[in-house]
Amino acid sequence: MSRTDTGTALILLYRTLAREIDTLSFGPPVAFTYNPLVYAREPFEKYLSLYANGTGKTIFMGMNPGPWGMLQTGIPFGEVETVRGWLGVTGRVRQPDKLHPKRPVQGFACTRREVSGQRLWGLFRSRFKAARNFFRNHVVINYCPLGFFNRQGTNITPDKLPKGDRESLLDLCDDSLSRVLAVLEPRFAIGVGRFAEGRLRDVVTRAGTGDGGKIPPYARVKIVGILHPSPASPAANKGWETAVIRTLTEAGVWR
Repeated sequence: MSRTDTGTALILLYRTLAREIDTLSFGPPVAFTYNPLVYAREPFEKYLSLYANGTGKTIFMGMNPGPWGMLQTGIPFGEVETVRGWLGVTGRVRQPDKLHPKRPVQGFACTRREVSGQRLWGLFRSRFKAARNFFRNHVVINYCPLGFFNRQGTNITPDKLPKGDRESLLDLCDDSLSRVLAVLEPRFAIGVGRFAEGRLRDVVTRAGTGDGGKIPPYARVKIVGILHPSPASPAANKGWETAVIRTLTEAGVWR
């Protein structure tokens, strides 16, 4: 598959996921569900066209969008300043069908900064200088494209959903992840946080059991977990970048 074909394949794959995942419904405590694959489709697909091309890259995968990152720009961990200034990506961002007043979507006009995005993209920026240098051998994705809020506007992560809702969501996201891995055929897959690492391991383990005797190439990917950069994690507030560099170096991802 050519570099251009890879980007196009991912765009079509994520359009399918956006349609499928919009058929799900979520009960309490979820009161608001945001799907940036729909309302921020333009910048997201620009990102895929520019940077998610070619095979054999290292994938960094997060759990789901943050309120001031992907839910604003459509880009994983995509706080505005980094997406516009370093990645050079902009585009039209519309509105979710149902919007919580405490969780506005302002797109590239948003002035709030997402700390997780600042830390993750800041590490890549300091190490690789130019975005093209980083994306030559890496790409960043999210496992689940949806953001969830309760009636008070509190963020709800996928692992905190009720069992039935969570399982329906994971089925679709696992299937989508397997297709993404099949397209990109990564050498390494980095789970940003334990949840993302766990989903990677489950999907790759199932692939390794074979289907009719066929084992996909991505079943050989090496999976590595890194500390999530969220400020809610005390460990992440004490030398996060140093810890991540050490983990990736020891795993052979970076030299």
